[in-house]
Amino acid sequence: MVGDPIGDMFSRINNAGRAKKSVVAVPYSKIKMEIAKLLEKRGLAGEAARKGKKNRRAIELPLFYDESGSGKITEIKRVSKPSRRIYKGWRELKPVKGGTGLYIISTPFGIIDDKQARKLKVGGEILGEAW
Repeated sequence: MVGDPIGDMFSRINNAGRAKKSVVAVPYSKIKMEIAKLLEKRGLAGEAARKGKKNRRAIELPLFYDESGSGKITEIKRVSKPSRRIYKGWRELKPVKGGTGLYIISTPFGIIDDKQARKLKVGGEILGEAW
């Protein structure tokens, strides 16, 4: 049993990127699918597909690389953990890595990035950051 499913997803993405895999498979959950759609929307990954049936469901997330072979996602890491939750208001959300990265935030409006949160003037739990 995985203690932190979102952290596990981020680890799988990091490991697949370092191994230059074209697709990473992650056990399915609604919140992970929302995170995958956010990464797709920001151009960091391809279109997420739900595969399998019932207990064997998984998300297949294509990873993007540039001409030099480096991944679009250099690193994705967990910020708020089950043992220590991190919440921020929209005024506290500063650009990640000089604006080249993004925060992944859980809000009452769903899973959104830091730019959308500032635009909607809403804060929430900082699930992770990617750059």
